[in-house]
Amino acid sequence: MVDLSLTEEQQAFRQVARDFLEREAVPHRQAWDRAESVDLSIVAKMAEIGFFGLTIPEEYGGLGGDYQTYVLAMEELGRADTSLRGIVSVSNGLVGKSILGFGTEEQKQEWLPALASATRLGCFGLTEPGTGSDAGNLETRAERDGDDYVLTGQKLWITNGTWADVALVFARTGGPGPRGVTAFLVPTDSEGFEAREIKGKLGLRGQATAELFLDHVRVPASARLGEEGRGFTIAMTTLDKGRVSVAAGCVGLVQACLESAVSYATERTQFGRPIAGFQLVQDMIADISLDADAARLLVWRCADLLDRGLADTAEFRIAASKAKLFASEAAVRAANTCIQVYGGAGYVDDHPAEKYLRDARVLTLYEGTSQVQKLLIGRHETGISAFT
Repeated sequence: MVDLSLTEEQQAFRQVARDFLEREAVPHRQAWDRAESVDLSIVAKMAEIGFFGLTIPEEYGGLGGDYQTYVLAMEELGRADTSLRGIVSVSNGLVGKSILGFGTEEQKQEWLPALASATRLGCFGLTEPGTGSDAGNLETRAERDGDDYVLTGQKLWITNGTWADVALVFARTGGPGPRGVTAFLVPTDSEGFEAREIKGKLGLRGQATAELFLDHVRVPASARLGEEGRGFTIAMTTLDKGRVSVAAGCVGLVQACLESAVSYATERTQFGRPIAGFQLVQDMIADISLDADAARLLVWRCADLLDRGLADTAEFRIAASKAKLFASEAAVRAANTCIQVYGGAGYVDDHPAEKYLRDARVLTLYEGTSQVQKLLIGRHETGISAFT
């Protein structure tokens, strides 16, 4: 595993996180997968370790800390159970960091301490049935009515949707296109707000994924996050950082595939010796190992850029796209190869290999598909946009 120049504090946090997850998550992940829900008691336990407070300033109830520590935490969550990473990343990252970056002091005081302690969870309401990659053309509307806004619309594939206490909802307040989108912090107990859990997913079955319905949901103007018409910018800025979290979780998943494949290959015997001694099995293990290190270094470059205050630069945005693209595709490759090492045993859920593949597959889709990442990288390299 690549370590480079981690500080003692970063290494210590990684070890604490790994020990905790080996004890509290790994033994239960297959049962959670079958039940299609993690045991929610683990959320409070993760908050005690500090997962939800990373990079949230101490003045708002967080741990502070750097992005290098954050990506180490996301990697450990991805290694243990990718469903857990999504819970933390959405509530702390997409919602918490949006409030931190664009919220008023009152909004920060109201929401950040609760999100950092996980006494409240957040969800990120951007995707709709008709708009995924084309988020600038979303249809949910927010009409101004005196001192309030009234929101009507539908959201889809929303992580934490049925567990969240606050939804960061993006809605149209102006004309067509990205400049007409505004962001709102909507309490999920608001009248007219409904969340319906989506069951039967291929992977990430332990986390709640929901469809949200907003039927004339009234919120005060103080619930608006940022200025009118700035919602799309808020969403895209947040997703740039979110891609780093996804990529870090992918690194953890690749690492889990590597460790699982090595463990099985050294124990399983055929033709009188461990299958780890066969050249083509070592070839497969070497591929996973290479992907783990390459993906990790791409993620750590992003963390370094963030820690140096370069989040608003083209250098960071492209680095995040590259990390997300490579790491998510590497996770699919690694999981598929892990099953191949296991052979038929990898095809049933007595072993984790098949779960790794099911969980990995969606990682190339959300927070920007692999194809969108390639278009962003291509635009950066050529100066020509393929989006229009």
